[in-house]
Amino acid sequence: MQEEIEAQHPNCHEQDLDYELVDMAKQGDKYAINKLIEKYSIMVKAKAKTYFLVGADKEDIIQEGLIGLYKAIRDYDEDKTCSFRYFADICVTRQIITAIKTATRQKHIPLNTYISLNRPMFEEESERTLYDMVTTSLDNDPEGLVIDKEAYKDMENRMKKTLSKFEEEVFIRYLSGQSYSDIAISLSKDAKSVDNAIQRVKKKLEKNLSEYSEVVL
Repeated sequence: MQEEIEAQHPNCHEQDLDYELVDMAKQGDKYAINKLIEKYSIMVKAKAKTYFLVGADKEDIIQEGLIGLYKAIRDYDEDKTCSFRYFADICVTRQIITAIKTATRQKHIPLNTYISLNRPMFEEESERTLYDMVTTSLDNDPEGLVIDKEAYKDMENRMKKTLSKFEEEVFIRYLSGQSYSDIAISLSKDAKSVDNAIQRVKKKLEKNLSEYSEVVL
């Protein structure tokens, strides 16, 4: 499959190949999804190593990074003028930082107990981030985010087979950016139940992503 892409685009650079893979992924091509996950899983693990949170396991941070990668593949729009690699880096970083902030709020830990060795730019600026400028919230502007839901039917089916109804509802809300407390209120559950569900979802998502990578190895 990769040979076919390169044959069609003999002079394409890495960025062009990423565009091609993302376009294919949006059409539901399993190979393209596999290839993107395989390629950028290395970046996720490298990024996760630059963060530390007291009381958290390294795998927890990697799992957050994988969720960020999933969002990047889902939300990328090449018309936004930045490369997919750059966009994925922002999504992964933002997801990790958001998770750390959420954890510190829940545990009443000062934010300075987490350490970023590469000091992401948007952590030093205002609440408006570069991520906010290159992607649009589906809830706020449905027409501004081009997502072919059929492209991720296979991944969704995989997740639905492994997630309970409660876990699925929690995950959908988590991806939309809701806080643990908001999710708990909307589902009439306590925050601990929501936290436990999210931890289970992360493990199942990581397993699914790993299985995707194994297919192409």
